[in-house]
Amino acid sequence: MDQTIQRILGKAGLYALVALISLFCLFPFYFAIVTSLKSGTELFSTTLWPAAPSLRNYVSLFTIAEQPFGRHILNSLGVSFMVVVVSLFLGVTAAYALGRINFKGKGLLLLTILAVSMFPQVAVLSGMFELMQAIGFYNHWWGLTLPYMVFTLPFTVWVLTTFVRDLPKELEEAAIMDGCTPWGIITKVFLPVMWPALVTTGLLAFIAAWNEFMFALTFVLDNSDRTVPVSISLISGADKYEIPWGKIMAASVLVTLPLIALVLAFQRKIVGGLTSGAVKG
Repeated sequence: MDQTIQRILGKAGLYALVALISLFCLFPFYFAIVTSLKSGTELFSTTLWPAAPSLRNYVSLFTIAEQPFGRHILNSLGVSFMVVVVSLFLGVTAAYALGRINFKGKGLLLLTILAVSMFPQVAVLSGMFELMQAIGFYNHWWGLTLPYMVFTLPFTVWVLTTFVRDLPKELEEAAIMDGCTPWGIITKVFLPVMWPALVTTGLLAFIAAWNEFMFALTFVLDNSDRTVPVSISLISGADKYEIPWGKIMAASVLVTLPLIALVLAFQRKIVGGLTSGAVKG
């Protein structure tokens, strides 16, 4: 009887802790939603629900000619998807070489790749600025794909290399016996079993590119080519000293919703990619 009571109390305590952590994590987003539905002096109240909810802030985001927020969302989507595609392509091919082929200096190369991700963005800003101008990528939203690779590719290569290294060698040996080329091994043998790792690294690369601010602010000056984070930072009110909290919160909610949708849609793959590093069978 005592064990049953302890078990019930233990579960109740666990659920209470989970509920508390969830409340702590989700309340800021909830408050952003509530604030985005307020207007006027009600923005400065601390009520948990507006007295007169309004979508005025959301509508105004897409009606301001000086700040084409809809275009900025499309720019962020475009560059984020390009970063994911390029990162996964280079990551998978590099992971096959680093995880399956023995060559001199492989360990040093992996450490170099990891070291690149440790540099702060401001440390590579000036050199990347010169490179962007030299190759004609400066002031184009699609040109941001190159600087974004600085912080997405190292993580992608490391995670996929670990995953490929732990795959059974029998899969590769059987493919070689059947006359499969290295590219065929990657696409026909490894890719079907790497989906959890690909989804995890791809989603994290998408989030990193979607939220990036410094490179987007530095390398894109044309207002029509800006990305969402920079667009939010430039939202202004009727008066230059006025901070339009309602519009900023509405934009923040709209920017966060796609990330939440992606995480919920691929949550099982994400958990599988983070917890499994090998194929058992």
